[in-house]
Amino acid sequence: MNETEAVLHDGSKIVLRIEGEGRNLLLPVRSTLHDPATAETMRQWGADPELGPRLIAGLSTSFRVIAADYEAHRMEHPAAETLTPQNLAADLLAIADAVGADRFAYYGYSWLALAGLQLALRTDRLWALAMGGFPPIDGPYPAMLAVTRAAHQASSSREAEADATVNDVEVTPGDWDSAAIQTDEEQTRQFVTLYEALAEFDDAAVQAELRMPRLCFAGSEDAIEYPPRWGGVTVRIAEPLLRDGAKLESAGWDVEVLSGLDHLGAMHSDVVLPLLRGWLSRVGEARV
Repeated sequence: MNETEAVLHDGSKIVLRIEGEGRNLLLPVRSTLHDPATAETMRQWGADPELGPRLIAGLSTSFRVIAADYEAHRMEHPAAETLTPQNLAADLLAIADAVGADRFAYYGYSWLALAGLQLALRTDRLWALAMGGFPPIDGPYPAMLAVTRAAHQASSSREAEADATVNDVEVTPGDWDSAAIQTDEEQTRQFVTLYEALAEFDDAAVQAELRMPRLCFAGSEDAIEYPPRWGGVTVRIAEPLLRDGAKLESAGWDVEVLSGLDHLGAMHSDVVLPLLRGWLSRVGEARV
């Protein structure tokens, strides 16, 4: 695995790891394993701590994978006032530029799927776009703005300091009442900046601008209910895909709803890897 760096819009440098040969595929994922304690906590919440390394290993047999842990980078180098859709897309293009990827596919999950949509609207360099865990039409922008504002308010208060000291609470997946606020004010502010900039974004109106093959998927049970301290909203991810699948397909999307899976379950490598590998190979061959 080769390594290099890219300079992002705020001047910070992100480490990139390149594996495999073939058409370029940008993955904003972690390329190294978590420490055992963190991995166990992730499993308790229902997450896959080996997600990034498994996606890289599985997809680099067919593609030149460019891996960049953008989320972790932004937690270490928060862009509190500048994480706008334009700068988010510029960062992803800077990553592609740093490794000479003139044409590339992109896969992101949750808010990193949203990032892919914003990228696709600002470049003609994508040969494919895959969005998981965030609908490309009727996305939950108002709900996510409420959640991020609540997280920002909590991280700015003394409550956050008390939360951060809680390390031995038994975890129940989806129990946001007991979830600790462990991010600081700048970390949470950057996501408020992002969702405030998207408050008037009309995702249905921009669909005609998308020309590349595109996939969206979500678990059928993907609806996250947040208690009042987290904004008191429900973030509905599966509902637009279930309700408007035909509308999405007519707009050019391949749509997959994964039965019985929630937000974290549909993110697992054993779910995503075969789905992505098959779809990317199919649309890649169609465009060669």
